[in-house]
Amino acid sequence: MPSKSILEQKQAVVADLAEKIKNSPAGVVVNYQGITVEDDTKMRKALREAGVSYMVMKNSLTGRACDEVGMSDMKQYLTGMTAIAIASDNAVAPAKVLKEYAEKIESFQILAGYLDGEVVGVETVNRLAEIPSKEVLIAKLLGSIKSPLYGLAYALQAVVDKDGEAAPAEEAAAEAPAEA
Repeated sequence: MPSKSILEQKQAVVADLAEKIKNSPAGVVVNYQGITVEDDTKMRKALREAGVSYMVMKNSLTGRACDEVGMSDMKQYLTGMTAIAIASDNAVAPAKVLKEYAEKIESFQILAGYLDGEVVGVETVNRLAEIPSKEVLIAKLLGSIKSPLYGLAYALQAVVDKDGEAAPAEEAAAEAPAEA
C-alpha cells in the first residue's frame, strides 16, 4: 500500500494534467515506442516551439485525468508506451508536429486525440494536421477578398483608357467638318 504522501503526489499530478487537458483546445496521444533519443529531443523542441506540452506519464494517471475531464473514452488508447501532447492555444500544432514524426519513424504512431473536449480518432487527428497554418489561411482569405477588388479596378481602368482613346478621335471628327 503506497504511503499517504505518494498518493497525494499522484493526486496532484492527476489534477494538474486534468487542468491542462480541460483548458486546452486539443491534444494528441501517441505511442512513442522506437523513437531514438535524438529524434525525441528534436520532436520535443519542435513541440515546445509550437507551444505544446508533451508528457510521458503512467497510463493509469493519464486515464484518471481523462476521467476527471469527462473523456473516459480516451482510456482505451492508453496501452503500451504512451505520451500526451497538449496544445496551449493552437489546436492544430500537436497534430502537425506529431504527424511529421509518425511519418518518419515507423514504430512511432498517433493513437487518438481530443478536440474541444471530444475524443477523436487517428483519422481526425491526421486531417487536423493537414490544415494550413493560421498565417496561410489569413493570406488566402485576404487574397480572395482582394481579387474582386482588383477585377473591378482593372475594369474601371479599361473603361477610362477606352474613353481616353475615344475622346481624341471624336475631337478630330468634330474638327474635320468645320474645316471643309
